[in-house]
Amino acid sequence: MNYEIKGTPLPVVIMTLEAGEQIKTDRGAMSWMSPNMQMSTNAGGGIGKAFGRMFSGESMFQNTYTCQGGQGMIACSSSFPGEILPILVSPTNTIVAQKSAFLASEAGVEMSVHFQKRGGAGLFGGEGFILQKFEGYGYVFLEIDGSVIEYTLAPGQSLIVDTGNLAAMDVTVDVNIQTVKGVGNALFGGEGLFNTVVTGPGRVWLQTLPRSVVAGAVAPYISTGN
Repeated sequence: MNYEIKGTPLPVVIMTLEAGEQIKTDRGAMSWMSPNMQMSTNAGGGIGKAFGRMFSGESMFQNTYTCQGGQGMIACSSSFPGEILPILVSPTNTIVAQKSAFLASEAGVEMSVHFQKRGGAGLFGGEGFILQKFEGYGYVFLEIDGSVIEYTLAPGQSLIVDTGNLAAMDVTVDVNIQTVKGVGNALFGGEGLFNTVVTGPGRVWLQTLPRSVVAGAVAPYISTGN
């Protein structure tokens, strides 16, 4: 499988497959494809995994596209202004991502639910207890809100991240929360009561425009009709 990512601010990943190769996509992610791509919809690993995907913000069912009779092509578009992040998953490289990050992947990548180890990080860290975990082998394509910034943290090295800006990370990265110091800072600083703390070793991918921030900025201008 070969791929290229085009377009801004609503990018698309265009994947070229050889006969017999398969691509799994999020529901409704396909934008265009060649006629020799055959689609099948299923629970993708059984009811247990289907419910796990539902709890992690995805559809219970997945679409699988199989290339038949020679080379084929399929394109999947982002649903929000930002970037499409390609990550090569392997037995030594498991990735954890925010809810609803999944766009598409090669057939060898398995998506499952991932629970935050620390209760505080789950309750106040901005992403909740349940995230998405990607393991196996192959490329996974993730939707990133806004621009993506990557950091590689050394063992014990930490980074304080505002709620919602943590898009994805290596499974080796530890996630915790810390309170904003000072009553005045917490009440009037506009940053909330808690920040997320990520500690290495491993990579973290941050996003510059979380959907929650956009929704909060737009909400006052939307007429309720009252």
